Amino acid sequence: MPALIAAESTLTDRYQTTVPDAVRKALNLGKRDKLRYTVQPDGHVLLTRAADTDTDPALGAFLSFLASDMTQHLERLQGLDPALLQRVQALTAGVAVDLDAPLLADDE
Repeated sequence: MPALIAAESTLTDRYQTTVPDAVRKALNLGKRDKLRYTVQPDGHVLLTRAADTDTDPALGAFLSFLASDMTQHLERLQGLDPALLQRVQALTAGVAVDLDAPLLADDE
């Protein structure tokens, strides 16, 4: 079967490449999406969009444990110490944070 899209890219000195626009569009790829490379016995490589794996199993297990522990031991919950709150506020004064902004690659 002939290829519907044929494209080339070049590896950088750090073995990185840019996925060509036609391939990005065909796979409906966006920034930070993951790719899966399947090397076949004949040497051909199949490039597909990797399945979304937004959940980290270790983090999920920890958050479940934490929620369960908090529910079972309400007596252990306590408010934030006012002195600590003041210290946090002093240290973060004037720092603007947009919780909806995507992280930069270096921040992840």
